Amino acid sequence: MLFMWLMATTAQANDGVYYMTGNQLVPIQETDISVAKEVLTISLCDDGYALVDVQYEFMNNGKAKTVEMGFEASPPYNSDDAEIHKDGKHPYIYDFTVTLNGELLNYRNAVVSSDYDKDCDFKPIDLKKYDLSKSESHTLYDAKADDYVPFAYAYYFTAHFKEGINYVHHTYRYDMAYGVGRTFEVSYKLSPAMRWANHQIDDFTLRIKADGTAKHFIIADSIFRSAPFKVTEGKGKIRKNNFNESTTYTEVALRNGTLEWHKLNFKPTDELEISSADIYTSFSEEAYPFGYFYDRSQTYVPSWSDKPVNKRILRNLPYAHRGYVFKDAKLKAYFNKLWWYMPDPQWKASTVDFTPSELKHLKGE
Repeated sequence: MLFMWLMATTAQANDGVYYMTGNQLVPIQETDISVAKEVLTISLCDDGYALVDVQYEFMNNGKAKTVEMGFEASPPYNSDDAEIHKDGKHPYIYDFTVTLNGELLNYRNAVVSSDYDKDCDFKPIDLKKYDLSKSESHTLYDAKADDYVPFAYAYYFTAHFKEGINYVHHTYRYDMAYGVGRTFEVSYKLSPAMRWANHQIDDFTLRIKADGTAKHFIIADSIFRSAPFKVTEGKGKIRKNNFNESTTYTEVALRNGTLEWHKLNFKPTDELEISSADIYTSFSEEAYPFGYFYDRSQTYVPSWSDKPVNKRILRNLPYAHRGYVFKDAKLKAYFNKLWWYMPDPQWKASTVDFTPSELKHLKGE
């Protein structure tokens, strides 16, 4: 799995930062409620955050009932916030809301035992049993066993489901990971959806959005081979590529638009992994040209192997990213060779939405 490879790379280099993995809402106890429909929208932003908006339709074929629901948030790794948050609230989740049939649900938190490859049981941990002074941001130290125990931050909801269809709207934002050879990375666990009664999502739609920006990224194909990705809004390009002999992925260049994937009777057996496309160019054996990957993120600074920086190209990268049609023959020839470049004759050159780092590019810095 691409995520595990990236995490291994991060651990070895010790200069990557992982904040958390997005996740499905799940039932904590057995239930006969099924997931009739889900629309998962993830927006990739230039400020380093991913916005998550999930619209669920749950089918309750029986009488009205109360169900305990949960949300598991994996702890950060290598982040500035190394403290164990005893209140159970994840330090890098913001604006967390859940509504059921239009009513905002209250939630409570706890620190729970967890393993990435197993279902969370949502049983609160007695933190008094652990030596927090020797614990890390993503594990608890068990002095008696002389071992480190993985944990997660949990969010709990008491949901009153009526008969028939129930509508749940879940929103939050969280810090995207970044690090070795990658400007951003978004992980999202889909497989917990199998814990609902139908052990699938009857009607599933994934939308990845680049609102007011452009993003160049890859998606591991492990669970998305059965249907094609499509650009439904804005401008975009899609192609298939190989990360290595065993891993294929979909590469996407998206500007002011939406990438969509749709599947009926979806049984996710793996997770969603989105990573900036520089993860491919940085670790592939082929030498990549200046400008192969570019991103508007506020913290992004181009780093181009051992090639000297062409300041003229650097100054024009922000314009190319927005689709400027170059009249200069050399610039036109250069940018036309970059796969992510998508000319837009309607775009009028303007620096209004340039990020601070892009304004520095204009000065050749």
